[in-house]
Amino acid sequence: MSPRKIAVLGSNSFSGSDFVDLLLEDAQNEVLGISRSPEKGPLFLPYLRHTNPNFKFHQLDFNGDMPQILQVIDEFAPEYIVNFAAQSEVAPSWVHPDHWFQTNTVALAQLINHLKDRKYLQRYVHISSPEVYGTCEGNVTELSPMNPSTPYAASKAAADMLLSTYYKNFDFPLVTVRATNVYGAYQQLFKIIPRSVIYLKLGKIIQLHGGGHAVKSYIHIRDVSRGELAVMEKGRVGEIYHLSPDRGYAVREVVQTICEAANLSFAEATECVAERLGQDAAYVIDSTKARSELGWSSPIGLTEGVTGVINWVESFWDEILKQPLDYVHKA
Repeated sequence: MSPRKIAVLGSNSFSGSDFVDLLLEDAQNEVLGISRSPEKGPLFLPYLRHTNPNFKFHQLDFNGDMPQILQVIDEFAPEYIVNFAAQSEVAPSWVHPDHWFQTNTVALAQLINHLKDRKYLQRYVHISSPEVYGTCEGNVTELSPMNPSTPYAASKAAADMLLSTYYKNFDFPLVTVRATNVYGAYQQLFKIIPRSVIYLKLGKIIQLHGGGHAVKSYIHIRDVSRGELAVMEKGRVGEIYHLSPDRGYAVREVVQTICEAANLSFAEATECVAERLGQDAAYVIDSTKARSELGWSSPIGLTEGVTGVINWVESFWDEILKQPLDYVHKA
């Protein structure tokens, strides 16, 4: 069997790096990784555990290196491209909304306009976000209308609409994934689950925005990566697939689970603060389509997943102490 060539854009992101890690478990996969940041070491990149020679990384930025990116992709000629590259934080997108649109929409337009004519490409998997729906209430399916609440969500919605025009007019081999709140070991330290574990170890108070009542669909990163692989291999061109767990959790429930795993008092470890601007009240979507069409499931429960994060923090504690715990914006 000949190698399967897959390009992963945003390969140093949390989701991208786990997807690369999953791909490298199969020796038949030849993987190209492209990300704007340098490879960050084993604290954040699980795929570094592989000695597999079938991975090549290029540090290139969508907003400054697009000609080089297009050249590297053309030389590799992948059958599959999976694009995780995006500005993805919600709150900072209010400060520099143009940065979010530049990366998530304008640079993407340059990429797709080039790829539409490339005969080597069999499937383009676009990693979108349920944020495009705004507050997710009721039964939110792939046919639900987009109603973004933040500049980040608006930039992703614009990207999704742009891509759909290329599918309609050029038969571009687009498949779209919208996964809910991913978490797990190797995640950025400012995210609520790793940050809560770290704060508990440091004896710092965990702030719950709006009391932590916003409901989100926390799902383990490896369950999502398996779903993205199923979409890449078996998803129908032109379709959108949701990847979400069986139920949503209020943020305070998740933090309480972490406190229980650490044998600490939730009441003593947390405090309530004001809600974030544009925070959606609920973030729950229906993933029946991926489960029925692709045979996908999300077997890793919250307690198991949180335990994995705690073990990762313990293993890399000395290195974590050297890292910033707050989001650092890069234009």
